[in-house]
Amino acid sequence: MPFGVLYSIYHVMGKPLAIDICCGLGGWTDGLLAEGWDVIGFDIGNHQYGEHRYRGQLVIQDVLTLHGSQFRDAALIVASPPCQFFSYCAMPWSRAKALAREVEADIERLEKELALFKACFRIQREASDAAGHHIPMVVENVCGAQRWVGRARWNCGSMFLWGDTPALMPDYFHVKCGGIDWNKFNRGILKGDAFNHQVAKTKKASAALTARIPFILARHIAAVYWPRTLT
Repeated sequence: MPFGVLYSIYHVMGKPLAIDICCGLGGWTDGLLAEGWDVIGFDIGNHQYGEHRYRGQLVIQDVLTLHGSQFRDAALIVASPPCQFFSYCAMPWSRAKALAREVEADIERLEKELALFKACFRIQREASDAAGHHIPMVVENVCGAQRWVGRARWNCGSMFLWGDTPALMPDYFHVKCGGIDWNKFNRGILKGDAFNHQVAKTKKASAALTARIPFILARHIAAVYWPRTLT
């Protein structure tokens, strides 16, 4: 279904619209839906592993081909561009360090590695220009991304945030992010969550599950950016 048709349906429903870029399994979307938002996610593929799947309206499209003007009616943009390159280059291995040096010395390759991260901010600028006002955006990635894209504004355990991170974030997020043991989380063992370890045996599934935004963080962002005109 075309994006314009999707939005016209949501507009009639009177709910704020959020756009989830590089949505993956929908960690951002789960929290947004819980707060009453309508969400449209964009990803290059459909991530589904056993019972784990994206729960919002999914559009399969290369994020690099998106133009932000189509999101002029969105009230919030969230994004989680792939982190594999940033994570690998942050490792203490000699090969990882060598790769980082190689990429830094090759402008074309560097731009390719940063393309999706930069696309998020391009899309935000285009959406805001089309809307005639600023549309907030929160981008999540790993600590290692800071070497390449600049210092993050805040972090929730191993998840670092760029963009319009709210000025007031709960202090306990820095320690446990709502009781989550981040060491266990990063190994794919999250108490109280529905991890299917048989499904997570594949590297791709395990990475997708581990990278999912914590529900408590996504819901906090969703509550902070709920449009005041709808309260």
